[in-house]
Amino acid sequence: MVVAVVQTDPTFSVVSKNIDQALSLMRTAQADLYVLPELFASGYNFTTEEEARSLAEPFQQGTTFPAVAAFAKEQKATVVYGFAERDGDEVYNSAALVSHDGTTGLYRKLHLFDREKLFFAPGNLPFRVFQTPAGPVGVMICFDWYFPESMRTLALRGAHIIAHPSNLVLPHCPDSMPVRCRENRVFAVTANRVGAENRGGISLSFIGQSQITSSRGEILARASATGAEIHTRTIDPDEAKSKRLTGMNDLFEDRRPEFYQ
Repeated sequence: MVVAVVQTDPTFSVVSKNIDQALSLMRTAQADLYVLPELFASGYNFTTEEEARSLAEPFQQGTTFPAVAAFAKEQKATVVYGFAERDGDEVYNSAALVSHDGTTGLYRKLHLFDREKLFFAPGNLPFRVFQTPAGPVGVMICFDWYFPESMRTLALRGAHIIAHPSNLVLPHCPDSMPVRCRENRVFAVTANRVGAENRGGISLSFIGQSQITSSRGEILARASATGAEIHTRTIDPDEAKSKRLTGMNDLFEDRRPEFYQ
């Protein structure tokens, strides 16, 4: 199957334009699974809770979900994207999954980074693996990667591919994902953005370098640090089924969780 990592350069709060630019880029490459960045349509650098709320949408409503769902149906694909989700009085930093067969999924970021804590409620949904036409897909968002429990939990629950929408500003993730993938024997598609946002006296620059990483820890594709671009690779998700390291070692069977607390 073919996976695509989509790296965007959004303009803060210009939602329709950001969606159109992302979908136009995605139409240049055929894939079974597309992964878009965190908060890809709204932008990231909020200044107030009210601003974040004004750009948030209920899951499966608003502007973003219908546009992405139509693309997934048109391309016979699965898409994972990050968005600001409004649910009652709360706003979450969330990711949605939508497939051409009607499969949908929602994840809310568990590990909020820095000033995100001023604008978003912490996620209240467990890590889930979604059964899609592209295979078992687990979802985490950006800073979740820093906690090894995130990918381990998804791998233990049967994920073959980790969709990882991100807005990375720290430099560590691209070189660390091979370790996360190797220790869990899963593929990862880390979709980051580029550009900068200077708002309310806070300036953030995003590192780009979106990446596809194999279950053996190989960097299959890495985007530039500066451009909006899409990269595809053909992978065999079934490679993630085996956790066998040697004839006598299995990465999961050899775990000793009774001693991990």
